[in-house]
Amino acid sequence: MIKNILRLFFVVLMLSACNSRSKKNDATLRDFSFAPVKGIRYEEVKRRFSDNLSFNKDGFMQEPSWIIEVAAEDTMMAWSPQKQMMQKFYLQYDHGNVYNFAEEFFKVKHISKDSLVFQRIQVDGKVIADDIRSDVNMTFYAQAYIKNKLKTTASVLQKPTKADTLFIKKRSDEVNRMGTDAFAARVPVQFIPKSKIVKVEKFSTVDKLQKRTAAYDYMFPRYRIEIQRAYKDFAYECLAVVDYTGAIRILTVNGVLPEAVEGKKRMMQGVADIYVRNLFNVIPGTTLGIPHNSEITVMIVGKAIKSP
Repeated sequence: MIKNILRLFFVVLMLSACNSRSKKNDATLRDFSFAPVKGIRYEEVKRRFSDNLSFNKDGFMQEPSWIIEVAAEDTMMAWSPQKQMMQKFYLQYDHGNVYNFAEEFFKVKHISKDSLVFQRIQVDGKVIADDIRSDVNMTFYAQAYIKNKLKTTASVLQKPTKADTLFIKKRSDEVNRMGTDAFAARVPVQFIPKSKIVKVEKFSTVDKLQKRTAAYDYMFPRYRIEIQRAYKDFAYECLAVVDYTGAIRILTVNGVLPEAVEGKKRMMQGVADIYVRNLFNVIPGTTLGIPHNSEITVMIVGKAIKSP
């Protein structure tokens, strides 16, 4: 009896493995085949979270930008902004409706000659991450469909929606009431010098090797402010909230001993109130034109006048 059960178990395993190999080799056995849309060029017109919004509560914005074309069942072409050309990528079938190309994993949800819908997913050790990294839905329209049927352009379709604006307005009202609460501004804080004794630099933290995309520059904005003729020499990196009016609230000072944190925080708040606010026009961060509290990291350096 046990031998028969074991034989049946191994037969099921073998059939399952054969079926899996067949699906990998024969695209017609899969839920979706790319053959019917071969040669059609598509432009991404919207990229949304599962709630159909382009933004999340932290201020991260999904931005549609891809242009793709199926060259063969195992080859996807995608537009390269750097090379200004369509570049070929191996289109690998993984499992279920999951494919990989251009170092990204996608779950295919819809294929037609007019449109494609992919779920961009994060795969860790062959397991799909069940978090915000996999909560990305990408919709593509064929260029001919956009031009001939919709009578518009991809750039128009890619614009944030009324629902996005309402969400950002509500989120801004929430954080602005709280004072120290904040979310990332799509257009980060700006420091405009009013005097020649100050200067400012905004750093970029984009790093392809560490998969730091352009979004890092607005999600985690970093600055260096230098003040000449300060009352003494100092240099401290601060985490701060710049509110919707441009006022600066120092949250903490990095790299100091725990017992010195509060003292340095009061000191740097004074520097922000006296020097930064008076020597710069501080323009608050905005999203969709709406000013709101946003968090920044800023290195503030003071240089005292040296005695002759």
